[in-house]
Amino acid sequence: MPEPYLDPYCGPAPTPVTLLGRWNFDPIILAAMFALAVAWLQWGRRDTAGRLSLVGAQVLIAVAFISPLCALASALFSARIAHHVILIAGVAPLLAVALPWKAGPLLPLSALVILHAAVLWFWHAPDPYLWALSHDALYWAMQVTLMGSAYLVWREVLSPLTRAGPGVMALLATVMQMGFLGALLVFASHPVYIAHFGTTQAFGLSPLGDQQLAGLLMWVTAALPYFGVALGRFAAMLAPRARTT
Repeated sequence: MPEPYLDPYCGPAPTPVTLLGRWNFDPIILAAMFALAVAWLQWGRRDTAGRLSLVGAQVLIAVAFISPLCALASALFSARIAHHVILIAGVAPLLAVALPWKAGPLLPLSALVILHAAVLWFWHAPDPYLWALSHDALYWAMQVTLMGSAYLVWREVLSPLTRAGPGVMALLATVMQMGFLGALLVFASHPVYIAHFGTTQAFGLSPLGDQQLAGLLMWVTAALPYFGVALGRFAAMLAPRARTT
């Protein structure tokens, strides 16, 4: 069995006693947050929605990378999934509002949905996941590609140039593929993420129970922002028809 936790970015797995002291003030994170603020000053949406979205994104980044959640993700796969949900369903859409990309799409929306799904499934396969926890460069590759591909999807979905119908379909397709991955984790008969085989018991979870909790977070919790925006877009799509009847 390969050695887990060769060099986890967030440090070794904490215990419940040490968790609250495990804050992470890595200069890389602080510099990235500062760079986002500068980018918003240069190119961001300067109305109330843009300002609030930037603040919300910065708060969620701090929760994901600075707060003890970062260290907890070294112990629990479910905490790692919560971390990823924050990035793709929280930070990414907020940045899509705060920093709308004014250029045309890099790829059609359907292709972006497929790209994001491929990135999500790749990094949650057992071996790539272990690689990311063993090397800082791969860890950051995981974070950047997950959030970056999610940002591209959200940026197109929330663009006023994107018709409501394709936007709703893109959101539902994303929910479906995430839900399928979550269901696989929930109904798996045995744990597959060896990095957490010896780190969950201190928090009262077996490795399989931790994996099932992670699947529920991906299956249910992660879907809520997508369903919320999809309902909003669907209502906007029906509104003109209601006015004409």
